[in-house]
Amino acid sequence: MHHHWTAHVVGPRSAGSAAPEGARPAVLLRDEFTARAAVRSARLLVTALGVYELELNGCVVGDHVLAPGWTSYRHRHRYQTFDVTALVQEGRNAWGAHLADGWYRGLLGFNGGTRDIYGERTGLLAELRVEYIDGAADTFTTGDGWRWSSGPVLSCGLYEGEVYDARRERTRFSEAGFDDSAWQPVEVLEFDTAVLFPAASPPVRRTEYVSPVAVTTSPTGRTVLDFGQNLVGRLRIRVRGEAGRTVTLRHAEVLQDGDLCTRPLRHATATDRYTLRGDPAGEEWEPRFTFHGFRYADVEGWPGDLDPADVTAVVVHSDLRRTGWFSCSDSSLNRLHENVVWGMRGNFVDVPTDCPQRDERLGWTGDVQVFAPTAGFLYDVRDFLRSWLRDLAADQSADEQGIPPVFSPDIPVIIPVPVPPGNPPMAGWCDAAVIVPWVLYERYGDTEVLRAQYPSMRAWVDAVDRIAGPGRVWGEGFQFGDWLDPSAPADDPGRAMTSSSLVATAYYAHSARLLADTAEVLDDRADAARYRALSDAVRDAFRARFHTGGGHLTEETQTANALVLRFRLLEDDAERAAAGRRLAELVAEGGHRIGTGFLGTPLVCDALTDTGHVDTAYELLAQRECPSWLYQVDMDATTVWERWDSMLPDGDINPGEMTSFNHYALGAVADWMHRTVAGLAPAGPGYRRLLVRPRPGGGLTWARAEHDSPYGRIETGWQITGGKLLVDLLVPPDVTALVNLPGMEDVEVGPGRHSFHTPLPAPTP
Repeated sequence: MHHHWTAHVVGPRSAGSAAPEGARPAVLLRDEFTARAAVRSARLLVTALGVYELELNGCVVGDHVLAPGWTSYRHRHRYQTFDVTALVQEGRNAWGAHLADGWYRGLLGFNGGTRDIYGERTGLLAELRVEYIDGAADTFTTGDGWRWSSGPVLSCGLYEGEVYDARRERTRFSEAGFDDSAWQPVEVLEFDTAVLFPAASPPVRRTEYVSPVAVTTSPTGRTVLDFGQNLVGRLRIRVRGEAGRTVTLRHAEVLQDGDLCTRPLRHATATDRYTLRGDPAGEEWEPRFTFHGFRYADVEGWPGDLDPADVTAVVVHSDLRRTGWFSCSDSSLNRLHENVVWGMRGNFVDVPTDCPQRDERLGWTGDVQVFAPTAGFLYDVRDFLRSWLRDLAADQSADEQGIPPVFSPDIPVIIPVPVPPGNPPMAGWCDAAVIVPWVLYERYGDTEVLRAQYPSMRAWVDAVDRIAGPGRVWGEGFQFGDWLDPSAPADDPGRAMTSSSLVATAYYAHSARLLADTAEVLDDRADAARYRALSDAVRDAFRARFHTGGGHLTEETQTANALVLRFRLLEDDAERAAAGRRLAELVAEGGHRIGTGFLGTPLVCDALTDTGHVDTAYELLAQRECPSWLYQVDMDATTVWERWDSMLPDGDINPGEMTSFNHYALGAVADWMHRTVAGLAPAGPGYRRLLVRPRPGGGLTWARAEHDSPYGRIETGWQITGGKLLVDLLVPPDVTALVNLPGMEDVEVGPGRHSFHTPLPAPTP
């Protein structure tokens, strides 16, 4: 039901910019109203052009951070609803808000970035409906009676950080009776409320507090705090000192020679400054309108000796419910899995971002496409990704060719690689439009997301159909392709061992097949037949171009073989077996080091496992030399890196422009760990059917996983004892599990706890 708004957007009369270049100040807005009887209920609807924190009678409303979050504002602008019955009193009341640029008009993108993307003015829109005990009601709104003033936030930006002067605080500004005579009247701004929609995905909140594990003095004499974990959020400080003293906090993910290494942040200054008001009882501060990706912070200007207990890292991200866990007998693999979890937490900040620290933090489609299965196991991302997919579809429909953007929300950027102008079709990235809805169906049994996204899914496949033409092969020219494969030079991340046309054509066949599967689920038989035929035709064209017969390909790379195996581009078992053998040989020839980038990495362990080379998959996973997953762990990584060698073996930082220490894409291997190491896989939509098929290996003596599925808690675990494999299983109500163990006939079981044991097969020579 579409809410009929009576409120108007209000903002400061001037554009409120300190300087066109620098980050701009936050402003304060306020008004008073009278509740004319005892209050039965009070409901507040609120959003902003920018980001807001609203107060009512001196109390902050809600616990959201950076509300209303980031959506494709021109098409979909979110508002929040709060029950504020406990805060409204009979008689005089006051309400007010802090208002800042946020994503709406703050700096976004790389190479210096762009401001004012969605508009040049910030504003607040709020409506408060108060119902009285006597059955009457009043609605109070933002409108021309409101007033505004500058406040203590002198400047703030998501990349830049926040500058706060506590001497300029307007305490009690949101309490009745505050003297706002020196404040200015607001301006009412034009705004089309048709784009507003009620929030359905979890908000960003403070989810954890982390204390420093070490305080050191760097070789250049700076005080450096180490929080022991690369995380996303900001610092909360408790400080006592004289008025006018400024404490400066700088943030970075890594150290170089004992000092913060800020070069990977590119243009993001990630610096917060707090000027004390001089309260003898001490003062506490945490920035409101920024976030940083960091493990280390350096502190300058602290009065007296710094007590580490006075600085806390506040972790912020979308407040998703944790649903999946994994552990095993190898502590390095457990740390790798923990790094994947932290990487997801740091990058699910209202949109699924690539990285949380530098001048970027965009909703890159390729990253979430490969990571969606892992995300859907670890956390309940259903509403989060449904909302993001709606933005993607809205941005895509604005493109007359039906091509989804490479990141959503879509913004104008100057990309530092030679991408064609406009909205170029990018295989593996744009395919998120098809693959992510299918993953949500697979993991949550969500047919509604397929129905809602179907026009977007079909528009993309049709666009590729047009681009590829009757030859069915496409992808020449610039593509991201198997981005950042280990052979890519520091300054050319897209130069991969696997050709972009092989990658693009494989994805074309895969997306067309998933679209046919989707049409079938939605009972559209004509589309199902049409896209099944298209997928087959693309597969045939792929084989004609890239397959030389007998499972051999024109390109001998790990990624090429993984793609043909996982995307079912080979006809018969003999061909598949040959491609699997060749993949295992390629991995062995590479010294069991990884040879894949963003698109090949999520597929390679599965492709090996599917073709009977699970031991090779384990050797790849357990490899400790660069490039490998555990090389990062051995280099003290606490999140997954963007590059296999973001840090070089000598501890130096990779000189490439793109060197993030918190990117989840290469962490997509966790999904294989859940399904193959622990043996917990969905075999029907929403885990209605389970496939319990653990494949012990790699010297592990036990592994286990738990997942809260739509049907309830699933648990799988195994251990090796006395030459036997013991498997325990918990199946929730209304679910059946197919149990497939080495040396045992398949068994189907229903709800409840089950145990199995089978002799371990002798290791293959």
